[in-house]
Amino acid sequence: MSSEKSNIAYEVADSIATVRLNRPEKLNAFTFAMIEEIRAAIERAANDERAVSIIITGEGRGFSAGLDAADLAQSTVSGAPKSERVDADELPALFSYLLRVPKPIVAAVNGVAAGGGFVLAMMSDLRFASPDASFTTVFSKRGLIAEHGTAWLLPRIVGTSRALDLLWSSRRFDAAEAYRIGFVDRIVPRERLLDETKAYLRELGANVSPNSIAVIKSEVYRHWSLAMDAAFRDADGLMNTALKHPDAAEGVASFVERRPPRFMRIKGAKP
Repeated sequence: MSSEKSNIAYEVADSIATVRLNRPEKLNAFTFAMIEEIRAAIERAANDERAVSIIITGEGRGFSAGLDAADLAQSTVSGAPKSERVDADELPALFSYLLRVPKPIVAAVNGVAAGGGFVLAMMSDLRFASPDASFTTVFSKRGLIAEHGTAWLLPRIVGTSRALDLLWSSRRFDAAEAYRIGFVDRIVPRERLLDETKAYLRELGANVSPNSIAVIKSEVYRHWSLAMDAAFRDADGLMNTALKHPDAAEGVASFVERRPPRFMRIKGAKP
């Protein structure tokens, strides 16, 4: 995935795919081409059997400052270009496909996450941040609205009134506040951010069924839109299916035999 023209670096090591935004001189601000590159990298990781999990991070001082100013100006005149990768049933929100990837995705936020960069972090399953990370939605200060599903997803992460504050004011908030309100899951010293994020994911990879992770992720996001009885019935059906999966027998056997489990790796559907 890396090349002289690419703004994305991709690597797999220790069962973890790392997708690194690599435009540090612009605080990893997205161009429209770069947004397509990110999707291609995530699709590659989703279908890579070596990768049990995925990290998204930024090179240099920033995670991502959002859409590049030149591309933003273009979009106000002619609109954003349509991705050729979008499926007919895909939600019309930037990076919403991350919610459908059946592997854990952790944003290792190493600096500013603004606008589209905020959305990228929000659409990830977990967010680990360095103490000098900062966040801002930006949209209202550009004369825009709560774009890209933020009005639906952000209140479910931080609560309604906090989401309204962050979306109305577009104020910048730091990692400490992000952790306090529940947007960030862990604060890790900058020099250990990637190492500790990888350690968390290696622990999952060593001890947890990838199939279980994929089904649980799907359950959590889909059940937000279901009534309680429908969600309970769906979970019951999924449990009956899980009991027949080879990982269930392996999970019991590894426990009885007091050894590490040997769960099956999975490929992901095209995100």
